[in-house]
Amino acid sequence: MPTTRTKAGPRERARAAFTRDILDISRRQIAESGAAALSMRAVARELEVASSALYRYFPSRDALLTALIVDAYAALADRAEAAQAKVPRDDHLGRWRAICHAVRDWAHASPHEYALVYGSPVPGYAAPEETVEAGTRLPYLLLRVVRDAWAAGALREPGGEVPALSARMAEQAAHLAAATGLEELPDAVLVRSVIAWTQVFGAVSLELFGHLKGGFTDDAPFFATSVDLMAHVVGLDART
Repeated sequence: MPTTRTKAGPRERARAAFTRDILDISRRQIAESGAAALSMRAVARELEVASSALYRYFPSRDALLTALIVDAYAALADRAEAAQAKVPRDDHLGRWRAICHAVRDWAHASPHEYALVYGSPVPGYAAPEETVEAGTRLPYLLLRVVRDAWAAGALREPGGEVPALSARMAEQAAHLAAATGLEELPDAVLVRSVIAWTQVFGAVSLELFGHLKGGFTDDAPFFATSVDLMAHVVGLDART
């Protein structure tokens, strides 16, 4: 039996529009003054409403920050999902590259939102569980590429002598595999994949926050090389 969707009424539409205005102005404030300076009173002043009106939408500044963080994580994951959707599913290296380059593209297009989720913590702000859940979408995209490659027999084993995982690291890998539903991946493959993900994000952050200045005249080739080198570490050189 088909389900029917209830059309939002004028009140719901007005609430959604005002919520968007609050978030848009808050993003602009963060871009101008940083997340630590976000002020409910200043947002209300720009909206020309009493600050008490904002608390009917967000009960605290931290709740507003949480909404901004969740939105940023969602926007980044949406960008990466759309990028990899353009690549054939069995082109695992192509999917890896598409996701990684989408991260860099989004970071350059939305530097202040990237800084909000991957930069310095906001003093006094304790991120609730919903931000953790939102933040896992992107790394899980990369991990699923590795899982698909492993299932297809397209993952190359690393050459040479590879250090064995310590007992503690193997225990942590097993916990992560169970939490992510990636039990079919060998522990060593999962750990290499997480390391590769941290290196890719490190390259984005160093570039975006100006720490590569004076090193390269063009950061794009460096990033592309980083992405491919980390794919090599994971074992994504071969294609089906």
